[in-house]
Amino acid sequence: MASIRIPTPLRVYTSNQAKVTVSGSTVNEALEDLVAQYPDLETHLFNEGKLRNFVNVFIGEDDIRFLDGVETEVDDSTDLRIIPSIAGGR
Repeated sequence: MASIRIPTPLRVYTSNQAKVTVSGSTVNEALEDLVAQYPDLETHLFNEGKLRNFVNVFIGEDDIRFLDGVETEVDDSTDLRIIPSIAGGR
């Protein structure tokens, strides 16, 4: 099964787990399984069923936006990382 690394600000919604094992054959299916396991994450990751613009998902060093987006295929060895965008300053 694939795994998803959870950023520190979102760990409050995953019982403080830094890494969650998920099932699915695409990034979207893996994220849907994550939300099925931890429903409180949905509003932080999705808006009207689509991945929020400020939520970045990486496979290794590759941003899925430069692959096949949420349809990027994953397998049991895939290690996904959720990296929320940080805004601020002037």
